[in-house]
Amino acid sequence: MLGEEYPSEPSHSGDPQRDLSESFRTKKNTILKSHGRPPWYGEDGLPICDAFVIGIAGGSASGKTHVAQQIVRSLGSVPTVVIMSQDSFYKYHTPEEVALAHANRMDFDHPDALDMPMFAACLADLKACRQTNIPIYSFSEHQRLAEKKYLYGAAIIIAEGIMALTDPSLRDLYDLKVFVQCDSDLMLARRIQRDVKERGRSVEGVLEQYLRYVKPAYDNFVQPSSRYADIVVPGSNNSVAIELISTHIRRQMNERARHFRKAMASRTIDGGLTLTEDTVEGLNIVVLPQTPQLKGIYTILRDETTNRQDFIFFVDRLATFLIEKAMEHLPYRPKTIVTPVGEECVGKELDVKHVCGVSIIRSGGPLERGLQRVLSDAPVGSLLVQSDARSGEPLLLHVMLPVCIRLRHLAEEAWVFLLDAQISTAASAFMAIRTLLDHGVKQEHIIFVTFLVARSGGVTVLRKAFPGVTIVCGAVDDNLREAWLEHYDTNGDTGTVQEGDGRKVWIMEPGMGQIGDRYYL
Repeated sequence: MLGEEYPSEPSHSGDPQRDLSESFRTKKNTILKSHGRPPWYGEDGLPICDAFVIGIAGGSASGKTHVAQQIVRSLGSVPTVVIMSQDSFYKYHTPEEVALAHANRMDFDHPDALDMPMFAACLADLKACRQTNIPIYSFSEHQRLAEKKYLYGAAIIIAEGIMALTDPSLRDLYDLKVFVQCDSDLMLARRIQRDVKERGRSVEGVLEQYLRYVKPAYDNFVQPSSRYADIVVPGSNNSVAIELISTHIRRQMNERARHFRKAMASRTIDGGLTLTEDTVEGLNIVVLPQTPQLKGIYTILRDETTNRQDFIFFVDRLATFLIEKAMEHLPYRPKTIVTPVGEECVGKELDVKHVCGVSIIRSGGPLERGLQRVLSDAPVGSLLVQSDARSGEPLLLHVMLPVCIRLRHLAEEAWVFLLDAQISTAASAFMAIRTLLDHGVKQEHIIFVTFLVARSGGVTVLRKAFPGVTIVCGAVDDNLREAWLEHYDTNGDTGTVQEGDGRKVWIMEPGMGQIGDRYYL
């Protein structure tokens, strides 16, 4: 994404190979999603494995991007992959330097032309499962642009560039180092074709720059860096090498696999939860006062015969109650105003720089209207966390966050209402909170708003891992039951329960059914 806009996503035609090819043709820095990101953290809430980072170096037009493409294709169904190009990290140029560049008198093939510290810092953030914002460089303008591209969520990172192996700080970040070896005549032919077609250069200018800068840089810096490579790959006819690399990556990803949801579901809260309007001692869970009015609303919502119109009306009403309760946990400062009768009155106003909502799709959607009624100008982002069809583990498939979270210096001051219909195993809640923390949001600034919490669910693990997060809920249900489901959609909706068929899920009882489906369908 650029600037204030959300990142553009690769097209999803239903054909992974076609989508992959289109992504590589349009841009090098991109996010490729074919499977989703599984848990990258333990039950203590801390990351337990970094992203797997591959550094690919080689001469200009040696086929580095093509090798990266072939690796991803060979991997097949893999977690989210980020392709990051060193070309984005050319330094900012003065007007004099831009003039030299247009006259082909600027050396872009020397290591000093690149902002290596920024490249290493952005790569280190991604490797540590944090978000980053990388610069955007225009080859036609010979200049770094003001916009930046937001990247987050990679389980595998491929960093490619001619100098990808020359800098020690970069090499320290790689789990696998690859050098693409290619015939010099073939590289020159590819470079002429690429620069004329994609970068608006003349053949004469390409040849002049090649002889003056590119060839000496290859001999002095690029080729010598091949000694650091774990594997040297031919620039063409390299299927055997690609398969070796892909096999190694798959083995590494299998070793890092987590089995998280079952452990979350098996925990119980010590001593149980007491329904009270105050914070539950030691749990930082706030439950709405259990008034006859509130119990009446829950009776209507739990009733399977309630028609959709009434269900939506009372969900919106309950969501407003919950957001108003959550507002009590934001900081306020005194404010003196003058009343219509001319008297001064000391009141309160919000003391926050940024406040926003993040909805866990789609069950968090019914809470959004309550947030909009109470904070009409609060931006709302979304996360999509779905269950893997085979393992039942949560997968992070989609991240679209407000600007105040995507930019780390703003995220540190932001307050976030995290919205989801219920906390049962807490696997989705866990992943959503970890995602916000990866962006720099403070635990104490996260307020999780939900209709229901399961007493015997994963909330006990959640509060131990994230003691600073406040949970505001309307009611606490007693049971979380295991079941085998014949039909199961991405939101956890149940079909026919049949032991031995389908797969294991956990159902909250008495519950409210699948709130998202009842609200939207």
